[in-house]
Amino acid sequence: MTARSVGQSWSLDIALAQGGFDALHPEAKGTLEQLGHDHTDFDKVFALVKSGAMLPKAWATIAGQTEQRAAHHDAEGFAQTAADLYLRAAVMWGRAQYSIFDADDPRKAAFREHTNHCVARLGALRDGRVRRVVLDFEGQHIHALLHLPAGEVRGAPAVLLGPGMDMIKEDYIQAAERYYTSRGIVALSIEGPGQGESRATGLTVDLTNYERALSRYLDFLAELPEVDADRIGMFGISMSGYWGLRAAATDSRLAALASFEGVTGDFDTIFNRAQPSFKSNFMYMSGYTDEEHFDRELAARMPLGDLVTGITRPVLIGIGEFDELTRLEQALATYERIRAPKEMRVYEDEFHPLGGTAAEVFRFGAEWVERALNGGLQEPGRDVRHYVRRDGSVTDGTAHPDWWLGTTPREITEAAGTR
Repeated sequence: MTARSVGQSWSLDIALAQGGFDALHPEAKGTLEQLGHDHTDFDKVFALVKSGAMLPKAWATIAGQTEQRAAHHDAEGFAQTAADLYLRAAVMWGRAQYSIFDADDPRKAAFREHTNHCVARLGALRDGRVRRVVLDFEGQHIHALLHLPAGEVRGAPAVLLGPGMDMIKEDYIQAAERYYTSRGIVALSIEGPGQGESRATGLTVDLTNYERALSRYLDFLAELPEVDADRIGMFGISMSGYWGLRAAATDSRLAALASFEGVTGDFDTIFNRAQPSFKSNFMYMSGYTDEEHFDRELAARMPLGDLVTGITRPVLIGIGEFDELTRLEQALATYERIRAPKEMRVYEDEFHPLGGTAAEVFRFGAEWVERALNGGLQEPGRDVRHYVRRDGSVTDGTAHPDWWLGTTPREITEAAGTR
C-alpha cells in the first residue's frame, strides 16, 4: 500500500457511500456490461457497498447467488441459461478476488477456485469452445482463455484480448463471443505478468516482460491449426493499450493494434494524481513494497517516449477527452510520434472507462482490427483523426476538442516535430 492510499482511504469510502461506483470510474457501468456484468447484478452489489472494505464481500455475495442459480439450471438441463449465469458469476468472483491485494490470502484463492469452476462449466456448456490455456514463461506460467468459433475452423484471423491492470482474462468471455468468434475469429483473452492467476502463482510485472509475454502468446496462437499466423492482432484497453503499443514496437508479428484508454503519458498522473488504488495495485502487480524504490526503478522508466516510432503495423488509438489517467495532450503527443498507418479517436466528455461509448468502442475496435487483418488500413502515411461528440456528430481531420479553437498545445507540436 502507498502512503497516499492509506491516508486517503477515508475519502474514497465517503465517495463510494455517496456516489456508488461512479465515484471510482464515471459511467463505467457501460464498460462493465461489455465485460459480462449484468446491470441488475451490478446494482445489487453496490447496494451493499458503503466503503472500500465492503467490496470483496459484496461481489462474493452476489456472485454466490448467481452461481447457485446457474447450478440449478445446469442440473435441469437448460444449458445456455446456465452458461449465461456462470459467465455472470465468473466475472463477479473475479471482481471479488481482485479486491484483495495479497497473493497469499486464502480468500483470494477461494474466490479464484469459484471463478475457475464457473468458467469450466461455461466451457463445457459451450461445447468446449472456451478453454483454459497455461503456458510456460521464463520459468513460470502465464494464463489465458482460448475462444474458438463454432464448427470446423482452419487458418482464421486471431485477436489477443488484453485486459487493463485491474482486469482478468475472464472479463473478455462475453466480448470474445459477441465480437470475435461469432465472426469466425479466434480470440485469446490473456493475463500477463502481474495479473490474475499469473500474479497469484508468483509472476510479477517489470518494465519489459509483459511485451515478452505477448510474444509468447503470439507463439501459441501461431502454432494453432485454427489460426493464420500472419493475421494476429490485438485489442487492448487501459494498461493493455500501453503494453500493446510496447509489443507492437518490438514484435512485428502483431499485425494490428486497437488501443483504447491506453496509459501513454508521463505516469505521474496515474500514480500520483489519480485515485491511490491505481498505484497500490501496480505496486502489488510488480512486487514492490517500497514506494520510493517503485517510483525510481519502475514508474520513472515506464513512459513510452520514442519507443512507438518502432511500430510498423496499423494502430488505432481511442481515448476519452478527460481521461483521468492520461492527459489528452500526452496521448496526442504519443500519437504524433507513431509513423505507422494510424488512426486516432477522441471521445468528447468521456473519462477513462469510455463508459458512455463502450458498446460502440468494443464493436468498432473489433471491426477495425478485423479489417486491418484482412488487408485494409495498410496504406503508407495513413493518418485518420476524429473528434467524436456526444451529440452524435464527428469531426474528421482532427482529434482536437472544439474548445481548443484550432490551437495545438506545445507538447503535441514538439512531438510532431520529432517524426
